[in-house]
Amino acid sequence: MRKRLLSTVAAVVVTASLGACAPGSGPVTSAQATPDNPLVLRLAHNLGDTHVTSQALTAFAEEVEEASDGRIVVRMYGNGQLGAETHVLGQLSQGVVDMTRVSAPGLANYDPGYHAFGLPYVFESEEEYYEVMDSPEMAEYFRSTAEDGFVGLTYYSSGARSFYTGDTPIRTPEDLRGLKIRVQDMRSQTDFLRELGAAPIVMAFGDTYTSLQTGLIDGAESNETVLTQSAHGEVAKSFSMTEHTRIPDMLVMSSDAWERLDAADQELVSEAARASTEEHKTMWAESIEQSVADAEEMGVEFVTDVDTDAFREATRPVVDRYAEEYPEVAELLSVIESARE
Repeated sequence: MRKRLLSTVAAVVVTASLGACAPGSGPVTSAQATPDNPLVLRLAHNLGDTHVTSQALTAFAEEVEEASDGRIVVRMYGNGQLGAETHVLGQLSQGVVDMTRVSAPGLANYDPGYHAFGLPYVFESEEEYYEVMDSPEMAEYFRSTAEDGFVGLTYYSSGARSFYTGDTPIRTPEDLRGLKIRVQDMRSQTDFLRELGAAPIVMAFGDTYTSLQTGLIDGAESNETVLTQSAHGEVAKSFSMTEHTRIPDMLVMSSDAWERLDAADQELVSEAARASTEEHKTMWAESIEQSVADAEEMGVEFVTDVDTDAFREATRPVVDRYAEEYPEVAELLSVIESARE
């Protein structure tokens, strides 16, 4: 059973840090808002200002304000000002913030279906990923979580995640056996690596560079931008295009904030969110292209002759186990399959 978002922080402390933007300081609903007294929606995230997804969020905020003639203002709290993703999700349920950007599997504690987005080879290609994520079926799914405390406004790609190592190409599942690989703190990721015979190492992202450099870990997994934007290409010279997961970021709004918008403004905000996703697609593609070019100049080899069919077959048991354990995962996988057709 899905469960409503539960607070994980002391909301009063964060509310105080928001000052004049605290709940109750402006119009209660968008119908009461005017350009002189706008409805302020607070959006918190932990991305830096130069990140392409942060830029897409800024474009979203600007479009909402412009389309509403200043009646609705999205006030941004980026760079992790209000804490990590899990903390901000707690603040969302308290009404301290109204929106946040979160990696999709991070919502699985509140709607287990979101585990599906962290599973391997759910999408076969970037083209299929965008086709499914832009489908009416997926849009309906994003709106289906209102009773759980949030609704999904849109998604942003975070690319295809692949393995990269100091100098060991990963072409088949056997190449991973025994390797220590840094992964995100997600159960689906650790289960996936264990299924392949590797040793998943959960550690803070900021520790990955030094751990690669010293040999504490053999490799990690992420998209191509990590090689240049985080300089991992200095210590990892083999990037194997396994493209095992495509994990979306989600822009979500609390159900309470959503209900403060009248129907016309709900559509206005939704349209602005969708427009920001379209803008993000272009920015993301350019970012990947530039990262690959820069990484090759750093001496990184991109291994493209990967047996993805073997990886898909080897990790299928993980997908099946999650679908059996969580009916919500089976439901979302069914939505994806329906949209694919």
